[in-house]
Amino acid sequence: MAEPLVLTGDAGAVRTLSLHRPAALNSFTTAMHAELMAALERAANDTAVRCVVLTGAGRAFCAGQDLADPAVAPDTTPGAAPKDLGEVIATWYAPLVARIRTMPVPVVAAVNGVAAGAGANLALCCDLVVAGRSASFIQAFTKIGLVPDTGGTWLLPRLVGPARALGLALLGDKLPAEEAARIGLIWECVDDAALAETAAALASRLAAMPTQALVATRAAMAAAQGMTIEEALANEARIQRELGRAHDYREGVEAFRAKRAPVFKDR
Repeated sequence: MAEPLVLTGDAGAVRTLSLHRPAALNSFTTAMHAELMAALERAANDTAVRCVVLTGAGRAFCAGQDLADPAVAPDTTPGAAPKDLGEVIATWYAPLVARIRTMPVPVVAAVNGVAAGAGANLALCCDLVVAGRSASFIQAFTKIGLVPDTGGTWLLPRLVGPARALGLALLGDKLPAEEAARIGLIWECVDDAALAETAAALASRLAAMPTQALVATRAAMAAAQGMTIEEALANEARIQRELGRAHDYREGVEAFRAKRAPVFKDR
């Protein structure tokens, strides 16, 4: 029986998913895509899960697409048709990004080692990104004649502004984790030895918070990027109307008044 390409572990209400092709720096194949999507769907449908941590096994988070995968490897046979990379994006990467961005719980990326190409943008799709000090982020696409994918063209300008985003995308230089944190690309850079503990503590904190409000905050901020202030205000009113009817709002207010810790249940 083949080894799993995504490892799953639970600690309380936190589920950790580890990409597991360490010999290939956890680079993507269609098989790993399928296993990761299935693992995310299971987490989404398990009401006991209130936060997901995504990380990589071994010395890398994810080196991007495995270029030896038959789905993308160019056929060197004379007269052979080129591979349809757009179909690869539509079939595998676009659904993966959509699944992460619409998870019913927060998703934390714990980046250990290199996160390159699709692997870098996979991490940036998550709600919060914590990286070890030896980690790095590389927009490696132009080095093989491509553009940033896995949401990179949408994510990068929103995270670091258009000028810096274009520089990262055009040059494809290695960006150390410490610099990534300094420019606001990621949430936090920590010592390598503290990465797992830091990510676990952050995920546990999120798991104890009002999940519906966290997910609604993610969606509202993303939607507001394409709205006028008037439209954003109207969207905020709509969301607050819904959340104000939920258990967690009542619980939060009651706990505040009673000076006790709240117990949030909505998901």
